Amino acid sequence: MTAQQKLLVFAGSYAELEGNGVYSYTFNEQTGALTLQDEFSGLKNPTFLNVDVKNRKLYSIGETTSAAGAKVGEASAFEIDPVKGTFTLLNRAENVGSTTCHIQRDPSDRYLIVVSYHGGMVGLVSLTEDGRIGELLDVKQHEGKGAHPERQDRPHPHSSFFSPDGRFLFVQDLGLDLIRIYTIDDSKGQLVLHGETKTHAGAGPRHLTFHPNGKFAFVINEVDSSITSFAYDAEAGKLTELESVPTLPSDFTGENTTAEIAISQDGAYLYGSNRGHDSIVVYAVDGATGKLSLVEHVSAEGEHPRHFALTPNGDYMLVANRDTNNIVTFKVDKASGRLTYTGQQVTVSKPVCVQPFYFSV
Repeated sequence: MTAQQKLLVFAGSYAELEGNGVYSYTFNEQTGALTLQDEFSGLKNPTFLNVDVKNRKLYSIGETTSAAGAKVGEASAFEIDPVKGTFTLLNRAENVGSTTCHIQRDPSDRYLIVVSYHGGMVGLVSLTEDGRIGELLDVKQHEGKGAHPERQDRPHPHSSFFSPDGRFLFVQDLGLDLIRIYTIDDSKGQLVLHGETKTHAGAGPRHLTFHPNGKFAFVINEVDSSITSFAYDAEAGKLTELESVPTLPSDFTGENTTAEIAISQDGAYLYGSNRGHDSIVVYAVDGATGKLSLVEHVSAEGEHPRHFALTPNGDYMLVANRDTNNIVTFKVDKASGRLTYTGQQVTVSKPVCVQPFYFSV
């Protein structure tokens, strides 16, 4: 008899210390409804999360104050109870000397990687054998500036993602129009620069996703509202640009920045979020060439869709709209890639991140 699967959704948000900032929900796959199971207060701006299903751990960034009175980043570790859908704080610890915006975990579950948009830094943090936050092992400071005089006046690392085989770490630096590629030296506990890929000037790369076939990567660019396709050489750990396409309709004239990017499980459809146009753009993906063809733009059913995620089976999309304080559920037509609002949403204060995962219970 196989273990029963429960779909849990974790959400991070902008929050003050006295307010709830991290949430857990159960997800009804028949209706698309979210039901709150747990919430946690005491963290400042626990915006981005990482979920370790195998070890039943939840990791969150946060903001705290150093002994010298400066704003610094911290990370928190939680134990997940998948039966109850709840989570309990294990420990928390300071890391890089500035606030952070993204958290990633390496495939061996030995490290967390945090990036600091405001500080221009990438930090490598150890995990203990029982999954708690360990020590800050290494920090890499980015230097330089990009083409945009305001948005790119200095480095702004925004995310880190591992290659499908886990060998390479790709750090998207919005401020430098640069994807910096690192490896991890386990013997020294250090990030080692492997290479760099420049995007077009004024792009502002933010987040990245790999095609399931491992041959392509796609980066959503925040500053000029575009998506860039890359061919990926897995052996060399190298990206080669193929094309860039807009995330916006041609007749849109307002202000816009992009946020999240994700690809369907079969690699057939690519999704990106627009903040300003307040939409999800859907592109069909040519699995042979990596080229993209526009399918549709769909209202996010809220304002400032900061993050979104497809459920593990790809049947639904969850969209976190920061400025309208809601997480919205869409049904995904897997054949066409199109999205349909289910009418289901929950109210959450300033949601920034949604992470849905199956747990065995």
